[in-house]
Amino acid sequence: MNSLAGKVAIVTGASSGIGRATAKLFAAEGASVVVAARGRTALEAVAAEIVGAGGQAVAVAGDVRDEDLARSLVETACDRFGGLDIAVNNAGSLGEMAPIAELSTAGWRDCIDTNLTSAYLGAKYQVPAMVARGGGSLIFTSTFVGTTVGFPGMSAYAASKAGVIGLAKVIAAEYGAQGVRANAVLPGGTDTPMGREVINSPEMRAFVENMHALKRLAAPEEIASSILHLASDAASFITGTAFLVEGGVSICRT
Repeated sequence: MNSLAGKVAIVTGASSGIGRATAKLFAAEGASVVVAARGRTALEAVAAEIVGAGGQAVAVAGDVRDEDLARSLVETACDRFGGLDIAVNNAGSLGEMAPIAELSTAGWRDCIDTNLTSAYLGAKYQVPAMVARGGGSLIFTSTFVGTTVGFPGMSAYAASKAGVIGLAKVIAAEYGAQGVRANAVLPGGTDTPMGREVINSPEMRAFVENMHALKRLAAPEEIASSILHLASDAASFITGTAFLVEGGVSICRT
């Protein structure tokens, strides 16, 4: 416990799923947390839950596609808690799902902006704040979709999330000498509200579970535990990685 004592973290997409589990775990481990998501009511409930459990959290509602939000999150972290040590750029969307020839240009651009441009905007403001603290850890939520498996109808999602891996690698190279680490975490199938948009029937759940060597989906808390590892000093020599937390989906052929 308290592996993040004295640390300040931003977690986006924190109102549900992996982001919610991560924010709660970070707070339980001693971090002061700035949580962000579009839905104010659900987001404020997460912050209240953290505070009720004895942690420190502040909610900032907004759209991660908005550069003003990226700036505001860092300013809030610095003004309320004194700086920034950790950022989990987790917010994302499946976007429009269709075969490539039928995918609208607007749908493509919206998914890229939500999943990839938002990660760039977050890092643009997070990195200088971390450099000012002498270092920090950026974590980007990617996925096995588009890196291990090409799911039909998910080209925009796959491309945006694969792009996040490249972004993390370059940030790691650019700022490693200044103590900033950057990694992408690649979850496998996870039982979240967004995941259930795709895994929307017993037959589909059984199909996706069988893709994994562990023959099940992950709980959000399992992904959060791996994000905690990357955020903590236990991962002090880990940077520039595509960190697989995917239950063996990449190696399973059974």
